[in-house]
Amino acid sequence: MKAPLAVVTTSTTSNRSPAVSADQPVTKSSSRVGKVAKPAPKLAVRTHGSSVKPSVKAPAKVKAPSLADRPVMELWVEYQQTHSDEIRNYFWQKYFPLVRYVAEKVYARLPAEVDVGDLVSSGQFGLADAINAFDLSKGVKFETYCVNRIRGAILDELRAMDWVPRLVRSRTAKLQNASERNFVETGRRPSNDELMSLLGIEGDERGKLEKDGSAIGIVSLNRKCFSSDGSKEVTEIDVLRDDSQTDPLEDTQRRDIKDLITRGLSRAERLIVTLYYYEEMTMKEIGSTLDLSESRVSQMHSGILARLKAQMHHKARELQQQ
Repeated sequence: MKAPLAVVTTSTTSNRSPAVSADQPVTKSSSRVGKVAKPAPKLAVRTHGSSVKPSVKAPAKVKAPSLADRPVMELWVEYQQTHSDEIRNYFWQKYFPLVRYVAEKVYARLPAEVDVGDLVSSGQFGLADAINAFDLSKGVKFETYCVNRIRGAILDELRAMDWVPRLVRSRTAKLQNASERNFVETGRRPSNDELMSLLGIEGDERGKLEKDGSAIGIVSLNRKCFSSDGSKEVTEIDVLRDDSQTDPLEDTQRRDIKDLITRGLSRAERLIVTLYYYEEMTMKEIGSTLDLSESRVSQMHSGILARLKAQMHHKARELQQQ
């Protein structure tokens, strides 16, 4: 048999209503006449002795710890036993900053035309080889082993890109180091004879060393030459001098002087000057071309030079007066 319900009413009027049992009917309050009746108050019901059981939640699944939460040595032991791709990818992401670190250290001693991104790409192969070849039984930290493998991969790529053999590079470095030591000791750069005597090199070996030490280098025309105030960088090709191009001002001045000098010459006299000085023909060849004797051509040439000199002196005085 169910327990009786205890019903409690709350009224909005100033007088409080007594508690009503469950057997009595609930009526609306009519304390104020002439006004619209207000809705019945809400009932707060309390149950005693109910047998409702609380809901039981299912136990939560225990998640496996992530790779980042596990000890590194444990991961290395598992990787060397299983060669799991997941653990290898985790090692790749964990130790990839070492590739950038080694690449920037090597890049600091290289010319500006070398891209640090190429060094990072080469170092990634060294990182992959280090992860696959690492041996825990050697008792060496992976970071120490990995740095050497990354640096070796970068240097191998640089040697493959270099057009100069390694022997030439080593000889060039040998000469530079000897020159730097002498400069520190004496305060001046040594001559070739002094440099060879410092190295103790003579004979044929000296000639080979000098030849290899003066190897011609290759410079990229897209390399940055110097910084500018604008947003565009000034490269080597922007400041490269082109000797095949002529100065328009010089061409104009040369043409004006030529017209000024040859203004008083006849057609035959201009032709003699052109054939003799520009075509490099002899007096005899000019005479046969113009149907004149060689002596006549020589006589006309002497007269032309005398008149040109006189005109030049006269024009020079006019220009000085102006």
